[in-house]
Amino acid sequence: MMEEIPHFWFIDPHHSPSYRTNADSMEEEADFNWEEYLEETGATAAPHTAFKHVDISLQSSFQPGMKLEVANKSSPDTYWVATIVTTCGQLLLLRFSGYGDDRKADFWCDVMTAELHPVGWCTQNNKTLQPPEAIKEKYSDWTDFLIQDLTGSRTAPANLLEGALRGKNTVDLIVEGSVMEVRDLTDPYLYWAARVAQNIGGRLRLRHVGIQDDTHDTWLFYLDVRLRPLGWAQENRLSLEPPAELRGLKSALEWQEALEAVRSEAQQNPLPLEVFKDHADLTKHSFRTGMKLEMVSPSEPFHICPVSVTQVYNEHYFQVTVDDLTPEATPLSLVCHSESPGILPVQWCLKNGIGLERPRGYQSQDFDWADYLKQSWTEAAPDACFPDAWQSRGFVKDMWLEAVNPVSPTEVCVAQITQVRGRLLWLRLEGLPKSVPECIVDVESMDIFPVGWCETNAYLLTPPLKPVCQQQKKIAVVQPEKQLAPPQPVETIPLDLCEPVAMDTGSANGRYCCSRIYVNHRCFSGPYLNKGRIAELPQAVGPGKCTLVLKEVLSMLINAAYKPGRVLRELQDVEEQHWDCHEETLKAKYKGKTYRSSIRIVRLAEQIPDFCRRVCVKLQCCPNLFSPVQVTGQCPESCSMQTKTKYTYYYGKKKKLSKPFGGEESLEAKPTRRRKKRKAIFVQKKRRSSAVDYTPAGDEDEDEDDLMLQSGSEEGTSSEPREDHIDTCSVEVANSRPRRAVTLRRVTHTGIASGSREGPESRRRSTRSLSYNQGNKYHPPKRQEMQVECSEAECRLVLERNPLEWSVEDVVTFITSTDCAALANIFQEQDIDGQALLLLTLPTVQECMELKLGPAIKLCHQIERVKVAFYAQYAN
Repeated sequence: MMEEIPHFWFIDPHHSPSYRTNADSMEEEADFNWEEYLEETGATAAPHTAFKHVDISLQSSFQPGMKLEVANKSSPDTYWVATIVTTCGQLLLLRFSGYGDDRKADFWCDVMTAELHPVGWCTQNNKTLQPPEAIKEKYSDWTDFLIQDLTGSRTAPANLLEGALRGKNTVDLIVEGSVMEVRDLTDPYLYWAARVAQNIGGRLRLRHVGIQDDTHDTWLFYLDVRLRPLGWAQENRLSLEPPAELRGLKSALEWQEALEAVRSEAQQNPLPLEVFKDHADLTKHSFRTGMKLEMVSPSEPFHICPVSVTQVYNEHYFQVTVDDLTPEATPLSLVCHSESPGILPVQWCLKNGIGLERPRGYQSQDFDWADYLKQSWTEAAPDACFPDAWQSRGFVKDMWLEAVNPVSPTEVCVAQITQVRGRLLWLRLEGLPKSVPECIVDVESMDIFPVGWCETNAYLLTPPLKPVCQQQKKIAVVQPEKQLAPPQPVETIPLDLCEPVAMDTGSANGRYCCSRIYVNHRCFSGPYLNKGRIAELPQAVGPGKCTLVLKEVLSMLINAAYKPGRVLRELQDVEEQHWDCHEETLKAKYKGKTYRSSIRIVRLAEQIPDFCRRVCVKLQCCPNLFSPVQVTGQCPESCSMQTKTKYTYYYGKKKKLSKPFGGEESLEAKPTRRRKKRKAIFVQKKRRSSAVDYTPAGDEDEDEDDLMLQSGSEEGTSSEPREDHIDTCSVEVANSRPRRAVTLRRVTHTGIASGSREGPESRRRSTRSLSYNQGNKYHPPKRQEMQVECSEAECRLVLERNPLEWSVEDVVTFITSTDCAALANIFQEQDIDGQALLLLTLPTVQECMELKLGPAIKLCHQIERVKVAFYAQYAN
């Protein structure tokens, strides 16, 4: 009987290459850093937005629109229904029902400390539901209002508001020992229970119930449609039996006893159903038995082969079998659905210039689909069966990512995309001791991850075997200003040749001129651009010569970046081969250094929309952020749903590396050694005196994104003239919104001056505390916001006004009054008001404000004092 069962490809998950035991290799792994590697190679990481499954795994368990019952501050012992407006980690922004679209009464609360309950809790516990005083007279019949408001809505899960699971993200709900059911590879009606042995950021190592060792472990992402909650098979009248290849290891009685034991255990600690809320619903397929198609080989994902639909189970599932014409052929089958990764229409390989593997036993050397279909009396599956066969999701050749080794699923490797065809990616896996063919993965595959995923989830990443050699690169080479040739005069284009309306793109002048390019301030700014600086930019630039208008726009984007050098590097790779381009030199200033790079800019007006969109894609922002089209209302890309939280997740959150789970005795590593100090690069600094000081750049306040090989810098001052200007006669800038002054008013308090003359007692106070005037009260000019009561051991901040109501100026005034006054201008530039202040954490402060650890901790200390005071006075 066992020989009649279709054979499947099972991989040893504990394949441990011998090179891993080498101590040098382990030291190289410990020292591997993605950011340094990308900088040294000049490579680009695949955008995080391309990994849909990872984006979903980072979302909160609470979703906007959920309803819950919250304690009413205005009336003790009463509660009212509130709606979740947005989430930020364990913080929820809530709005009481009845306020409609009014945002004035929105309030933040912490899931871990606030009194929150699911809808219906008050009724069950005889508590009073009463609307806030501010809207009490808005409706005469609140009962009828609540019925209408709650109809069709979704309540927040009770287990996420109390107990051990309180406030956890969806991925964190899956703990070691959790039990779920796994669908069999060969039969869609067959399931068996499996226990979670390891959870790596949602990638689960599953061990079938009844199996003690890890020989047959399976790796699946928690969003895989093969996973179902315990009891799913019984509820849907499906079979619950161990896989065929494991069935002979135990008797039927032993399997049943193991299942009953795990069921009773799971009843005490059930896996929350919220884990499966993001599972995609399967769509109906149109396949029929006998149809032919192409598919990435299920046994060796290094080539594409012809397959046949051998069985249709229902409207969702069907079975495909790899074509094998040999007499002794053993069926190699797989259960698929309409959205299974790797299934392709007939002649897909021919249209994309990819070689198709001939079926085993096929006589002719040249495979032809028309002859093959005629000989087998079969038909090709129509293209309508493959709705997304050409979707690439933003992946581009030579991008880098992290990918699972198909030969050893336990291993995750550094990988480079060598080619992209439709929805398929060819990956070259780095760090493998033997030459392995490029593996083929689907863009929807859950075995590929963004750069930094392993580090974020404390999992060992297999790095390249050989260290990267230092080489000359064309990336943002820094040149001292005095070595530059004098700027050439900019060609002046009369405005009457560049009319913005009814422009003749066929004429010599009209083709090289464009109308306005709009900066749509409300669009999503992505991880590179500062939203506050974008808001200061003019609404439009132009009309004028195409190259000059685009140069001004790109210069503004570079100056609006968190790290201008990074944006300058991204802009070097936006050119398409068919574009008519002109080379322009752009510069970026960052931390006193100036970076120059040659950027290819389109010259023709009809190419501007594609150029703008291409730049936006490179910067991972909304495609309409700057565009020839003005966005007046809602962005057609719905970019308001985007958030920068996922970007800070990878670069702000660092964990200690741990050894992969189980069976990796050969991977015992030495303690991680400290990374070698970078080779010093001497940078010449301009001084006010005539003396020249040569200082190693490695000893300065230097960021890894400075992109230096040859380095020279200049001291940037406000009096320095701007040298990347353009002729104002040629390009007209529409200053529709005034630029906000960045200079802050510094307030001097008499208490501070007198405090400096106090005795030794005052000098023993912590340097992190505020400075106070007499009476231990802090009074900003024209405002009464907070009162500080100070004890000798610790200063406790008492707020006289809710920080959620603070404006940007209020926040700047508070920061100015602390020992972090030098950082106040950052809050002004980035438009950080009271609500944003309460959301700041140490990782976000380090990343977004570009601060080193010391100043960042010092600043976060002051922010935490505000948070503590806020929760003590207003949150409850």
